Amino acid sequence: MGEKMKIAITPKIQIGGSIFTPDQLIKIGNVVGEEAKIEMTPFKQLYAEIPLDRREAIEEELKLIGLEVYPSGYTTKSLIACNFCRGAEEAGLETAIKLNQAIAGIETPTPIKIGYAGCALGTSEPLLKDISVVKMRNTFDIFVGGEPKGLKTVIAKLLLSGLTEEKLVPVITAIIDFYKENAKGKEKFSKFVDRITLDQIKQIAG
Repeated sequence: MGEKMKIAITPKIQIGGSIFTPDQLIKIGNVVGEEAKIEMTPFKQLYAEIPLDRREAIEEELKLIGLEVYPSGYTTKSLIACNFCRGAEEAGLETAIKLNQAIAGIETPTPIKIGYAGCALGTSEPLLKDISVVKMRNTFDIFVGGEPKGLKTVIAKLLLSGLTEEKLVPVITAIIDFYKENAKGKEKFSKFVDRITLDQIKQIAG
């Protein structure tokens, strides 16, 4: 049968949210094969099991039809963004795309979910993510430590406010790097935030 692996498939960040076209869904089925297992994850990615020796060819075919492909497992997930209901410019669509390009697919001690909301309505539920960015008119607020699982939901805490667009990627990547370097084994990010404290993370991110 040959060795298999999982890849994560997602549509591009766009107005309207995570939208697959019928042609893309058909192509996914054709490319991965009839016997492949395809899982819908809670972070808006499809996990598909594919033959390891066909990985590059399959990824290339999916990218040619406008899909994005990332590693599965213990990585930063592709950005979980809102639907940009206030429009591309006001809600910061280009900013979200740039942030996703910078952070998606980084190996981490445990999976990291990063959320983005284009306004304070927060329709993408950003405060339930490990790290979240909320656009507030012309600046951005960053929250950390959200945890949706279990009976005791944890709301993310405000880390920084009033950031300019230019500072977003450096700050988020600094937080991820700090977590990678200082996590204890497979320590969840929310537990890491509690142990390290917001003050220490602010020093790294600031």
